[in-house]
Amino acid sequence: MQTDSTKPHLERSFGLLPATALNMCNMVGIGPFITIPLIISAMGGPQCMLGWVLGTVLALCDGLVWAELAAAMPRSGGTYSYLREAFRNTRIGALMPFLFIWQFIFSAPLEIASGYIGFAQYLSYFWRSMTPLQMKMVAAGVGLLVIALLYRRVGAVAKMTVVLWVGMLLTCGWVIASGFLNFNPQIAFDFPPNAFSFSRGFLLGLGGAMLIAMYDFMGYYDICYIAGEVREPARTLPRAILYSVVAVAFIYAAMNLSIIGVVPWREAMKSQFIASTFIETLYGPRAAGVLTVMVLWTAFASVFALVLGYSRIPYAAALDGYFFKPFGKLHAGGFPSLSLLVIGGLSIGAAFFDLGWVISALLTARILIQFIGQIFALDYIRRHRPDIQRPLRMWLYPLPSLIALVGWIYIFVTSGWAFVGYGLAVLASGVGAFLVWKRQGTIDLVNQD
Repeated sequence: MQTDSTKPHLERSFGLLPATALNMCNMVGIGPFITIPLIISAMGGPQCMLGWVLGTVLALCDGLVWAELAAAMPRSGGTYSYLREAFRNTRIGALMPFLFIWQFIFSAPLEIASGYIGFAQYLSYFWRSMTPLQMKMVAAGVGLLVIALLYRRVGAVAKMTVVLWVGMLLTCGWVIASGFLNFNPQIAFDFPPNAFSFSRGFLLGLGGAMLIAMYDFMGYYDICYIAGEVREPARTLPRAILYSVVAVAFIYAAMNLSIIGVVPWREAMKSQFIASTFIETLYGPRAAGVLTVMVLWTAFASVFALVLGYSRIPYAAALDGYFFKPFGKLHAGGFPSLSLLVIGGLSIGAAFFDLGWVISALLTARILIQFIGQIFALDYIRRHRPDIQRPLRMWLYPLPSLIALVGWIYIFVTSGWAFVGYGLAVLASGVGAFLVWKRQGTIDLVNQD
């Protein structure tokens, strides 16, 4: 018979360094290497850097929301746990965490799949004759490898995360250093006529640029999903969130300026592997091949971090009775094996969609329930839940929360009617599914511990 000390349990193996590394691997990943052409296209020129600047402000403000919630409720599951605890003993006490799990099913596999698609896209630098079907099969193969590597004890995973993080820093460092050594301001700031003319088109383009920027920033909170495996979580989690936002903001700004200061933006917006094109322009095909391998390493680090964090969410929900019970069981190695296999499998399936659609759909599916929902959860805790201790209090509250709220609403309404409809459809279908589940008596709506 297993005792409490011998039965499978979550190990607190993540200190500040691996926690920050996990966030940064998730945030950088393949994102900036595949989205620089997209963000330039969104605004039609180097004025797209304004989208990065506003995205940084939004990420910092929203990061403060995450930091306060994470310090107050340092448990696995992230948003799921925050919504559940904040609205406990209210009429929406079961609805909000249920809706989060529901949207998670629609958005998380898309986010992971974007990394698989980006990996395959950069691999095409070497394999120029790759067909669309072959590209999808490559993406699926990467997904299978990620699952195999994560099917082990988290202690080994924490060490592997730091190794992948170092590779990511070297990749970004090479691009940034090369760009600044060869920076041409006439190329970087070749603004088209009326680049900053205030109009409906400018506002829509700016919203699109911010959407892409926030896709690239996504992940500053990844460590919150595995808070049960973090040492001194009340101190480590907020620091990991804020450190990773600041560090990645610098990396993104430097990388974008480096690339558009060498490759003319009209050429850059058409490239499928812009970082490789950038290095090839400076040093030739051989150096570009090395950089491409490093980008592939960075992309793999990102999807590795994503699957690790997201596999813990159904596990946390199942423990509380808000998801199927088998997801709440741990493998003998101390990790939620079923949740890992399901999230990993759905992500492989999502890799067969188009990249642009994947990015817009995953953001609009998530904004209403997760990001905006958390802002209201924090406000509710401050007003009505004095029993919840808050080791960290947001600076200048409520200003950062208000900025985050306005930013997320702006991105949502400027994403396009199709994606606004998708986000609303996810929300509406989640409410419908909840009502069906409620009638079946599946969950205790108020006082579940």
